[in-house]
Amino acid sequence: MFYREAGDFKTSYREDSQTFPIKFDRLRYYAVLAVAFGVIPLFINDYWANAVFVPFLIYSIAAIGLNILVGFAGQVSLGTGGFMAVGAYAVYKLMTAFPEVSVFFHVLIAGGITAGVGVLFGLPSLRIKGFYLAVATLAAQFFLVWLFNKVPWFYNYSASGQINAPDRTIFGVFVTGAQTSATAKYMFCLVMLTIVAVIARNLTRGTVGRKWMAIRDMDIAAEIIGVNPLTTKITAFAVSSFFIGIAGALFFAVYLGAAEVGEAFGIQKSFLILFMVIIGGLGSIFGSFAGAAFLVLLPVLLKNVLVGTLGWPTDLAAHIELMIVGGLIVVFLIAEPHGLAQLWRLAKEKLRLWPFPH
Repeated sequence: MFYREAGDFKTSYREDSQTFPIKFDRLRYYAVLAVAFGVIPLFINDYWANAVFVPFLIYSIAAIGLNILVGFAGQVSLGTGGFMAVGAYAVYKLMTAFPEVSVFFHVLIAGGITAGVGVLFGLPSLRIKGFYLAVATLAAQFFLVWLFNKVPWFYNYSASGQINAPDRTIFGVFVTGAQTSATAKYMFCLVMLTIVAVIARNLTRGTVGRKWMAIRDMDIAAEIIGVNPLTTKITAFAVSSFFIGIAGALFFAVYLGAAEVGEAFGIQKSFLILFMVIIGGLGSIFGSFAGAAFLVLLPVLLKNVLVGTLGWPTDLAAHIELMIVGGLIVVFLIAEPHGLAQLWRLAKEKLRLWPFPH
């Protein structure tokens, strides 16, 4: 078989500890990047951008952020939709107040503002955990949605209460607004996802990530060996909220173009991203991609097969989607808590030992 470690020698600790120690994995990674950056932009159209690729890229960023908090640090959160709303409204205020500044920096600053809000709502994690922390973050979700609905300053005193993304460019190419092309949307979100994924991968493999996992596995033991629970938990909330804020900013400015907080960032959004993390795999960057891809592609597949081909009613297809997602969550929680990422790891292990898989 082609998936082998034989002949793939390591001559330094740096080579031995790299993200993809097997040469085939590195080549596959470069091939995926080449297709993502060099091939898809040549063929993408509005349907594929709006139905598949752009939602997948944005939800992957949000899933990575939530996975850092839930999967790596072990802090339960049900406020993802509210934190995405913070990123969306922050980027809206920045885009309207500072039109001369690049939207790229607006998105990053919106992520920073969301990180500050996440730290504020993460402070209860120092005293409570588990179910009680989930309820605290759920309260943050409802409070933030209420705040953005009730304070007119956030939506610039619009009569409808809706926010609309103004036209903004990067290097002369529109990336927000009505004039934006499918390729521009895709490339902007892809660049942001690549940056987020590289940062997340390095953080989780380094000292910070080991502290998060120590707190997750047993916080008392972690504190005994010198891990500071205050800075570790607050750091997890800050980094997670930063990524989620970027996802919220992109979701509003690039994908939707216009949004109303209750509809776009309600409690359903929080559960959707949590389901992505559960199905994809807790504590895995790849699992965040897999979960996002699954829950973005599933409704598109059902709509095309059940509604488009078989002529079933749209509401029936939506109900079947909920049944499939709910059933998979139960199955994964019972049979394989580490989700699709663990199934992928097992498949690779069997390939490495072929023809004698254990």
